[in-house]
Amino acid sequence: MVISLKPISRRSLSDAVFDQLSAEIVRGRMAPGTALPSERVLCETLKVNRGAVREALKRLSQAGLITIQHGGGSHVLDFKRTGSLHLLAQLLYTAEGTIDLKVARSTMEMRAALAPDIARLCARRATPALIARLAERVAAMEAAAADLPALQGLALEFWDLLVIGADNIAYELAFNSLRETYDDLREILVEVMGDELRDLASYRAIADAVRRGDDLSATHVARALIDKGSGAIFQVIAAIEESSPRDLAEEQDKENAS
Repeated sequence: MVISLKPISRRSLSDAVFDQLSAEIVRGRMAPGTALPSERVLCETLKVNRGAVREALKRLSQAGLITIQHGGGSHVLDFKRTGSLHLLAQLLYTAEGTIDLKVARSTMEMRAALAPDIARLCARRATPALIARLAERVAAMEAAAADLPALQGLALEFWDLLVIGADNIAYELAFNSLRETYDDLREILVEVMGDELRDLASYRAIADAVRRGDDLSATHVARALIDKGSGAIFQVIAAIEESSPRDLAEEQDKENAS
């Protein structure tokens, strides 16, 4: 078994141990069923004390990445079967540092699926105070209509409020994971999602539907709004996927010719 672990320069950094080991697992360099090195070997390799290693292993177990057997060492689990949404942000990048298009697409698909129901539940459950905050956020978006990055930040705040208003803890936790992943892509996506971000009429319509308690309208408008951004992103991903095999073939042809 060959894994790429590097000594950690500072001591007692369980976070750093966790980051390295979890990266090895989610990037497929440690297959399900693989036995982890012993605590002693990990300490020697990573240049940390046993406390840091044990804390990291505990976190890996809690994350559904490994199983710890008393007296029998630790083994890698199939994180796709045992992991949770918090892994999304880590899965977003490949070992080479490029964006994993499948993960990016999966994240946007989940966003498109959740958003309409979040708006629906918010229309049913929002408090007067939250309804007022939604109206304030829409007003701020209208004032920043010419500033796309500002609109992007305000749109995230708008959806934060909808999630709070939905009063669904499962959606809140899922949204947190999506938000963490999305934050890594914000600068890349701001122009691609321009049509969605500039559709201020739809943000206003969702806020009005929530105010009226009209869950059907909130659902319908939210779905149409999210589809604008999602559709644009899916087109970009498809274009990249289509060009990648061609680029690889051209590189191989150049190598063969040389």
